Amino acid sequence: MTDAALNPQPAGPAVKLGLKENWPQFALLIVINAFVGGMVGIERTVMPLIGSEEFHLSSTTLIVSFIISFGVVKAFANLVSGQLADAWGRKRVLVLGWLIGLPVPFIIIWAPSWEWVIAANALLGINQGLAWSMTVIMKIDLVGPKSRGLAVGLNEFAGYLAVGVTAFLTGYLASQYGLRPVPIYLGIGYAFLGAALSILLVRDTRDHVRLEVSGHAQQSAPISFREVFMLTSFKDRNLFAASQAGLVNNLNDGMSWGIFPLFFASFGLGVERIGILKAIYPATWGILQIATGPLSDRWGRKGLIVAGMWVQAVGLFLTAMTRQFEWWLLGSLLLGLGTAMVYPSLIAAVSDASHPTWRARSLSVYRFWRDLGYAIGALSAGLIADRFGLSAAIASIAALTFVSGVIVAVLMHERAASALDLAQASKPISEVE
Repeated sequence: MTDAALNPQPAGPAVKLGLKENWPQFALLIVINAFVGGMVGIERTVMPLIGSEEFHLSSTTLIVSFIISFGVVKAFANLVSGQLADAWGRKRVLVLGWLIGLPVPFIIIWAPSWEWVIAANALLGINQGLAWSMTVIMKIDLVGPKSRGLAVGLNEFAGYLAVGVTAFLTGYLASQYGLRPVPIYLGIGYAFLGAALSILLVRDTRDHVRLEVSGHAQQSAPISFREVFMLTSFKDRNLFAASQAGLVNNLNDGMSWGIFPLFFASFGLGVERIGILKAIYPATWGILQIATGPLSDRWGRKGLIVAGMWVQAVGLFLTAMTRQFEWWLLGSLLLGLGTAMVYPSLIAAVSDASHPTWRARSLSVYRFWRDLGYAIGALSAGLIADRFGLSAAIASIAALTFVSGVIVAVLMHERAASALDLAQASKPISEVE
């Protein structure tokens, strides 16, 4: 479904926008996104340790290569997901993402070499790029323009709480039964339940987009994907500020995914306590988004994004400079708090600056840059760690995160959330002004 296909078809009479009006589908999508997050959670604690202890990899860069394959593939899956969602419909893309994710836990369990793990993570990247993108886009479609921050906050809450809970469970299971295969069994359950619910119960949300489009006094002129890519990446200052902040946010997440377990283990911390630290960060991130998403609707996006990037930087510096579990726990809490402030606010800011007819594609471009941060973060942190040590890698990413917050403070235009939609037109926000 392209712009031309969106505009001439009126929405059905029973279609309404709003969380209350669409709560059964909204709740179903929250449950499905928890399963999507759980698929990533099975890797957060144990995967770097599998590389070092079972496959005897000595290079940090080689160990984090599974995150690089995941990040690159997920970024490109995000990039095409919006286009596919407009052309095929949201539900078909969601189901496709789950079907591609089904083999992932089986490959990890039976992988005879590290190359198989890297290949499994390429499939996981497609699964996450398509399935997670569709759950957030469909929720935004359902609630309409007034509650985007709330919708994104609830979506990310479910996904990242599942990441944290699964990271804790896999750490516990690994301490009792070893790194493989028992901890990975969780992924088999997530994949089959997520696919079944998506196929049997999810309904497409394109009629909700048509209803929202019909309420705009000024309709959007057709806009190509190339134009959307350029606007979101470089030409619109709000969208550029959000895209670079998203990239750096996931850059530090990719670094923490690959480096933190090795860093903590290098000081003698056991896998169960590593699992606790790896769970605290995404769990804090997930739970607090219930509050930070709606707050971004009331307070605006910019302040939360800038402050959140700086809180993340403090958490990373604290982790790099200390050598005790309690300080690492505080660092993980700060990293989760800062990410909770940033994550829903960035997606809502991109949605605010995009017309409904090209919003899915703009979000896909933003998510392309954001998730490319996984690969860049893992690669750069691995190279720095091999040359200067694990602490230097963490501290370097902390400094970059602080600078990213400064860029948002300088470039992003702040508006009251209620004014964003009134000004929304065929041009991005910064061109309307």
